[in-house]
Amino acid sequence: MIMSRTEAASEQARGDLTERLLAGLPTEAVLTDPDVTGSYANDMASFCPAGAPAVVVLPRTVEEVQHVMRTATELRVPVVPQGARTGLSGGANASDGCIVLSLTRMDRILEINPVDRIAVVEPGVINAALSRAVGEHGLYYPPDPSSWEMCTIGGNIGTASGGLCCVKYGVTAEYVLGLDVVLADGRLMTTGRRTAKGVAGYDMTRLFVGSEGSLGIVVRAVLALKPQPPRQLVLAAEFASAAAACDAVCRIMEGGHVPSLLELMDRTTVKAVNDMAHMGLPETTEALLMAAFDTPDPAPDLAAVGALCEAAGATQVVPADDVAESELLLQARRLSLTALEAVRGVTMIDDVCVPRSRLGDLIEGVERIADKHQLTIGVVAHAGDGNTHPTVCFDATDPDESRRARESFDEIMALGLELGGTITGEHGVGVLKKEWLAREIGPVGIEMQRGIKQVFDPLGLLNPGKLF
Repeated sequence: MIMSRTEAASEQARGDLTERLLAGLPTEAVLTDPDVTGSYANDMASFCPAGAPAVVVLPRTVEEVQHVMRTATELRVPVVPQGARTGLSGGANASDGCIVLSLTRMDRILEINPVDRIAVVEPGVINAALSRAVGEHGLYYPPDPSSWEMCTIGGNIGTASGGLCCVKYGVTAEYVLGLDVVLADGRLMTTGRRTAKGVAGYDMTRLFVGSEGSLGIVVRAVLALKPQPPRQLVLAAEFASAAAACDAVCRIMEGGHVPSLLELMDRTTVKAVNDMAHMGLPETTEALLMAAFDTPDPAPDLAAVGALCEAAGATQVVPADDVAESELLLQARRLSLTALEAVRGVTMIDDVCVPRSRLGDLIEGVERIADKHQLTIGVVAHAGDGNTHPTVCFDATDPDESRRARESFDEIMALGLELGGTITGEHGVGVLKKEWLAREIGPVGIEMQRGIKQVFDPLGLLNPGKLF
């Protein structure tokens, strides 16, 4: 087959790029086979648009990342940083002709310091691997996204991810003390500190947390750790309505209780988990609320929360007998999004966070939206901090169903803003929510954010097309 002049020029440019990259990277770190590079095109939001990368690189050192960025700057080639690609907003999706910079091979835990209570890690370290490693020192790294067995610390930092424990321990941003970041032109910048306190200059560390790889490449992170708490015990409460479950959440928080976990699964989600994993969850319930405490003696806390659930109308309150039973309940919660995906083959996962006092209004609104569009929409929520994941289940091969899925997704985000919330609590903006970011922060906010982007990435090479 004879190539067109445009195709020939593109092939020549790809060859020049590959040659330049190989000057500073080992051969096995540079992937050019289209069948292989295509597998790096998107994250778990497979319905979001993605381009075809020119090359995928897998560096192992800071110096190799610097070489990639210098090459990209010299040749004006966009770079899309990636971790494990467990993201749900298209934030790691490739653009046509880009360098995909996969950081999964930079997976070393460089230091665990029990005195300073810090860990120093590379971006490709798996969240669960870090948790287990620091646990051997009697320490605890709290952020635990549902994908914690697969997701990387670099990806967690990029999206400022949360997890099941946020109600008590907070989100990723609260544990990132300092960063080493390779900038768009290849320079290395260090932000933050290793100390417990520090307020020198602007908080550049927080600027990078949640920036989705659009300002620089995180190559090392200093993370705060906590003493390892006792193993938590879980209580499960069944409710005849989601409104009653949300009332219980309000009572628990108003009562001053500090659960280590407060999670909600609606009837649709419970059924999906049972269908996939046969876990025997009660399908007669309209909402299942899980509360946990990791105090030395959780029994009084669980009893008090159980009483509040009953006062809110719980039809049954069952405390777990032991840690093993508690872990089984938590596993059911962690399987929720995977189980909902199996309902119709594809899911569009919303990430709306609202004030706790409006949680019931959001869930009732989602039910109305599901009925209006004749779609299955399951709701799972970090109820303790108001972060909900309405999950639209649809058949991506059906154009009409796909259209209705997108319309329902947008209506849920609009509802979240109307209730005083935000379009994303922990998943990020990516390409999925670009339009909605502009609606949330307004034109002045967008102008300021674009100004920051211009300072760090004047050529617009880092993760183009994301956020705004």
